[in-house]
Formats: sequence, C-alpha cells, structure tokens
Amino acid sequence: MEERTADGVWLKRIVRFSYMRMKYLFISWLVVFIGSWVMYVQYSTYTELCRGHDCRKIICDKYKTGVIDGSACSSLCAKETLYFGKCLSTKPNNQMYLGIWGNLQGVIKCQMEEAAHLDFGTDPEPRKEVILFDKPTRGTTVEKFKEMVYGFFKAKLGEQGNLSELVNVILSFADGNRDGRVSLPEAKSAWALLQLDEFMLMVMLQGKEHTPKLMGFCGDLYVTERVEYTSLYGISLPWVIELLIPSGFRRSMDQWFTPSWPRKAKIAIGLLEFVEDIFHGPYGNFLMCDTSAKNLGYNDKYDLKMMDMRKIVPEMNLKEMIKDRPCESDMDCVYGTDCRTLCDQSKMRCTTEVIQPNLAKVCQLLKDYLLRGAPADIHEELEKQLYLCIALKVSANQMEMEHSLILNNLKTLLWKKISHTTDS
Repeated sequence: MEERTADGVWLKRIVRFSYMRMKYLFISWLVVFIGSWVMYVQYSTYTELCRGHDCRKIICDKYKTGVIDGSACSSLCAKETLYFGKCLSTKPNNQMYLGIWGNLQGVIKCQMEEAAHLDFGTDPEPRKEVILFDKPTRGTTVEKFKEMVYGFFKAKLGEQGNLSELVNVILSFADGNRDGRVSLPEAKSAWALLQLDEFMLMVMLQGKEHTPKLMGFCGDLYVTERVEYTSLYGISLPWVIELLIPSGFRRSMDQWFTPSWPRKAKIAIGLLEFVEDIFHGPYGNFLMCDTSAKNLGYNDKYDLKMMDMRKIVPEMNLKEMIKDRPCESDMDCVYGTDCRTLCDQSKMRCTTEVIQPNLAKVCQLLKDYLLRGAPADIHEELEKQLYLCIALKVSANQMEMEHSLILNNLKTLLWKKISHTTDS
C-alpha cells in the first residue's frame, strides 16, 4: 500500500515537472517568436522608411553632372562634411534625418517620390514634377526666372501687393555660393524647392521666432536647424508598441511626460504667436491641416518651434483644389486631417469654406495640455477661454474680431501667470 502511494506521488511529480517544463518551453518559444517578429518588422520598416543612401546618391549624381547646385551641395557631395545621422522618417517619400554639418547639428529633409500634382485626401504637399529639375530650361534669363517665380506665387497666394519682394527673397536664397548671381543649376534647385509647401512657408517666415532656420539646400534637399524636443509630449515609442497600447492609456502616458506647467504655458504662447504669424499675414492666410502634437517641438528655452509644416497650405490654394469636388457626405470634404469643409447636398460638391480656423484647432490640441496642472486661481478662466476658442467658426459674424480677442485673452492670461517665474 505504501509502495503504491509512493509510486503515485512520484508519478504526479513527474507529470507536474513535465507540464511545467512544457509550459516554460512554450513561453520561451513565444517570447523568441514575438521578439523575432518585432525585429523583422522593425528592420523591414527601417529599410522602407530610411533611404538616405538613395537620397544622397540621387542628389549628388545631379550635382556632379551640373544639373543642380546649392549652398549644401559641396559639403554633401564633395567635401563630405554634411552627414546623414539618425533616421526620423515617418513616410518613405519624405526622408528626414538628423544631420551633422561640420560642427553644427541640423535636420536633413529630402523628397524621394515623384508626384505630378496634389491629390485630394493625400498628404497636402506637391512633391515633385514628373521630370525632376527640368525647369528653368537652358537659356532662361534671370528676369525670365523672376517672372516664373512671380507667376508661381500669384497662382499659389493670389494677388498680394508684396509678391515682388518675396521673389527677391527667393533669388537671394537661391544664390547659394553668394557670388551675386543665380546660376541655372541654382535656379533649378530653387524651383524644385518651391514646389514644397513647407519650404515655401519657411522662406516666408524666416526670421520669425517659431520657424526653424534654413541652413542650406542642394536640389530639393534642404537642411534646417535641429530642435531638441520634437513633440509637445516627451515620450516616443516604436510604432509596433504604439499599436499595442490603448489610446486612452497612451493619452495618459503623454500627460506624464510633459514639462512643468509654466513651461507648458510658454510653449502654448509660442503656438498662439505662430497662429498669428500665418493668419492673414503679409502673404495671405495659411491653413493648418494637421495640428498633431508630433508636428510641434521646442528648444531648451521652451520656445515653440514648428517641426513639420508640410501640411500648412495657402488658403487660396486649398480652395482651388477642393472647389466642386464630388462628395456624398462631409467626410468626403476633409483635407489632411484637420481642414474640413461641408458637402453641398444639393450639388453633391464640396464647398470651399473651411469650417474651423487654425486657432480653434490649436485650442483643441492645447486643452488637456494646459488644463492638467494649471494653477487653481486661473483654472476656471483658462477653461472658459479655451472652450470659447474651440467654438470659433469661420462663418461666424465678426469672426476676425472674435479671433483676435480670444487669442489675446489667452496669451495675456498665460503670460501674467508666468511672467514672474524663471521659466518665462
């Protein structure tokens, strides 16, 4: 009897050991499988997104054959003092890298795919002509090139009294070697760059506090200053992990990794000032069609810097592209992620009036960012002003007056609270 009991206990131990062993083997296999899959996906994604070698080869081949020229060409292709660093690309056709130029740090941006025109519903940025660097043609004079650039701006921005001044700014920038004239290769580079809305806007806003400085160009590759913090929120995760995290928990994580409230207020004031810069400025009104926190950054002094302006487009240009666009519902009249118009059900066509002004979209983005941790003595008033701001509509009576009043009230409220702090 005792022998049977002992045998039974021993058998149970063997079975339990075998079960535990199988369990740990299965878990180990699962961990190895998932790890291998994540590494494979990351590698595949990296090789698809990060094509800096191809970008550099295309640009340098054109430079060495005399097709293009620019202030960064020699450093990139001859002296090799401009290096591609960490890949920051989020889309294969928009290559972006940290760059080292001598003892300076910057961000290198390069376009990789051709697009004959801008399609509604895609990224709001015309990238390239069908034949790259085909304009201006040989024999084009500087005066003729100035006419080309003037006509381009007139079509994009409408009748503006100071377009001639903007043309001169472009010609000055195009003179990469600073010899007092624009060569044909430099003109080809400048013309290719002008097809990019981000570059065009950056040239217009050079000298403004919240626009990164343009450091140089070669073809349609250009280098901007590096900004230390590349999002309103301080945490960045691999996209594979992002997919596994619930959106509500992700928003909570974002709030954990933010600067102190006075610093957030200073960043918010910078964003409001940028809205002022592009709202009916000297070259017309520009629309922010993607107000994602990932498009906004700040430096070590907590001054806001625009990280990505590819989806900020001239209002006139947007209206031309969506005019009479076929639609079945308002969902068919969305440009980028945030520029929305209405669908005229009687004509089944999109209207041209964007529903929300930039300020309303920015306030929606800033609401949770600013209210979390806000001082108790201004929390109620701040919340009130933000909700008034979010309710702004383009079609409202006296919209421009309300826009100016709300924007100034928000800036004043925030600035009064932080002006005496070291963070300001």
